[in-house]
Amino acid sequence: MSKPIKKKEALLYHSKPNPGKIKVMPTKKYATQRDLALAYSPGVAEPCLEIADNKEDVYKYTTKGNLVAVISNGTAVLGLGNIGPEASKPVMEGKGLLFKIFADIDVFDIEVDTENIDEFIETVKNIAPTFGGINLEDIKAPEAFEIETRLKEELDIPVMHDDQHGTAIISAAALLNALDLCKKKIEDVKIVISGAGAAAISCSRLYQAFGAKQKNMVMLDSKGVIRLDRTNLTKEKAEFATNRKINTLDEAMIDADVFIGLSMPDLVTPKMLKSMASNPIVFAMANPDPEIKYQLAIDTRDDIIMATGRSDHPNQVNNVLGFPFIFRGALDVRATNINEAMKMAAVKALASLAKEPVPEQVNIAYGETKLTFGKDYIIPKPFDPRLIGTVPIAVAKAAMDSGVARDPIRNWKKYEEVLFDRLGNDNKLVRLLHNRAKLDPKRVVFAEADQLSVLKAAQIAYEEGIAIPILLGRQEEIERLMEEIEFEADVLIIDPKSDVELKRKNLYAKAYWENRKRRGITKISAQKLMRERNYFAAMMVNENDADALISGYSRNYRSVVKPMIELIGLSKDVTRIATTNLMITQRGPMFLSDTSININPSSEDLAKITTMTANAIKMFGLEPVMAMVSYSNFGSSDNPEASKIREAVSYLHKNNPELIVDGELQTDFAMNRELLKEIFPFSKLAGKKVNTLIFPNLDSANITYKLIKELNKAESIGPIIMGLKKPAHILQLGASVDEIVNMTAIAVIDAQKKGKKTNL
Repeated sequence: MSKPIKKKEALLYHSKPNPGKIKVMPTKKYATQRDLALAYSPGVAEPCLEIADNKEDVYKYTTKGNLVAVISNGTAVLGLGNIGPEASKPVMEGKGLLFKIFADIDVFDIEVDTENIDEFIETVKNIAPTFGGINLEDIKAPEAFEIETRLKEELDIPVMHDDQHGTAIISAAALLNALDLCKKKIEDVKIVISGAGAAAISCSRLYQAFGAKQKNMVMLDSKGVIRLDRTNLTKEKAEFATNRKINTLDEAMIDADVFIGLSMPDLVTPKMLKSMASNPIVFAMANPDPEIKYQLAIDTRDDIIMATGRSDHPNQVNNVLGFPFIFRGALDVRATNINEAMKMAAVKALASLAKEPVPEQVNIAYGETKLTFGKDYIIPKPFDPRLIGTVPIAVAKAAMDSGVARDPIRNWKKYEEVLFDRLGNDNKLVRLLHNRAKLDPKRVVFAEADQLSVLKAAQIAYEEGIAIPILLGRQEEIERLMEEIEFEADVLIIDPKSDVELKRKNLYAKAYWENRKRRGITKISAQKLMRERNYFAAMMVNENDADALISGYSRNYRSVVKPMIELIGLSKDVTRIATTNLMITQRGPMFLSDTSININPSSEDLAKITTMTANAIKMFGLEPVMAMVSYSNFGSSDNPEASKIREAVSYLHKNNPELIVDGELQTDFAMNRELLKEIFPFSKLAGKKVNTLIFPNLDSANITYKLIKELNKAESIGPIIMGLKKPAHILQLGASVDEIVNMTAIAVIDAQKKGKKTNL
């Protein structure tokens, strides 16, 4: 489990290199005077006049249709309470970030300085023409109910208070599936709801929409059971008042089938759990600490189905499963509101998705051998890529069926493709890498640990549970830097140049000499080389004193890769190593090979590079779709450079027919699947989204990946070495801390695979 976030780390994240988490980016050209004249005066007058004639054209000519306002007055922020509008802004920016990375929805966060209901509503109404939807956030009850109700009545765009409906939608999906597993009917079960705030009220109403009976529900607030004979109840609480003669949670839990917790930590005791009916369903959703601790609950009842709001336990009720995708569907049909039919459609879509086979990518991301529908998996995981192709479609269809869609979708297959294309703007794959590494962290040698960036990366890898660092370098300098960055850990520090490790160095020198004595290496030269950190690190891996190594931060690539090849050697059936770079781009992950090793590979070499790259991609839970690129298309040139690619493709089609690979192909055709399908419909890549480019030589591959990295600010992971017998990975000169951490995760995963006697 990851260590708690440090205050300093959180503050630095929000303040550096630029304050905040979101920004506005232009979507149109602006390089020339003509571009600017079109963007503003005089060209801007034309769309203004069109919109003046027909207000609906605002969706045609502006960003309104993909723009949501996240609006709060800061009166009920997370677990922080009424901290005010300014203090709520980091949370609202965070919500905007989630909208963008999960559903590609743009957000302006709006913090309103008023607790007056009428003033707040008037403010939102006055700015509503800017937006395609309104997401109300962190507004205290009971004001939140009136604000949402009135805004839904008075505006003609989707309005949703996520604190109410998000939890309701996700928990309802989980509840339907839990009841299915228990073979209980929702109309028969007894439900206890601890908490009477906005989320609890909304959950209860939605459960009733699915068949739960009010007579079977007991709701509690801080004063106890909400009964009909209590005075001064709000109308929302009165709606769920019971006529049962009970006063406490202990009494309410007797023979209850379902407990819904939206209140305080540690309210539920083992005694209460034992008093519940058979196969109890307990959703303890107080955050960060639930109403009863997960382990205590499952230790108390082995027939329990348990969910919490926490990510470190099964069945996390996480609002991110709902709001991005619900708004996505609503915006895409220009719905006038988010109604009950749309919310219920989202519930059904989520519940149904949990019953379908889980993609390997999701299993890897969450460190599971195989997620299957059952008591520990009743709702989908937030990073399931199928969510965007499932929930928005269900919501959009419900909007159309219920008559609130102003722009109905005609081609559902095309819409699904558009939705999945929106997945390309994030870096979820990085989370997948880290989670996969955390499954079984390995000992990783950091050969340049006396470099600050390398040591910071080793610290993050240690604190996140990604790897067990071994630090090579000047011991005094490493210890000084560790104190400076507050890296407090009992980790192994080795200085290969000191005499402290003389016994180990002699053993390594002897082993190296035995292996290379007929290739010009003497005992003395072997002993000298063991004082060099890269040779020492490679021998640590060779002799199983470490599982993997990371080097190359401060030295050129060639000087670092040489000892790796000499000492570690190649995997079985591999004749030469190669590298691939994973680029996290706006269109999704892209793999580029070979970016660092082979200067001008032959057709046979290219075929081998391609198969190694395919195996590497599968490590990420992805299906490789590979284009072998050139300046020509399918035989349009007889030049030897183009011919060697055709020969490689021919070899692959004959000997590896299962691979989705084709070429030779110009890069623009490879990246534009519609164009490729139109011009070259015979290609194995026609209609497919290419995620891998195999280049004809080192020049083109290396130049391309560095160009993408610098021009598009794409995150680069690599070069990932393919073909070595044991895990050794080399950084680009001056790699960033994040790049080193990501390469550490790669090294750990490589060690995991090679430990199972498979090759990267």
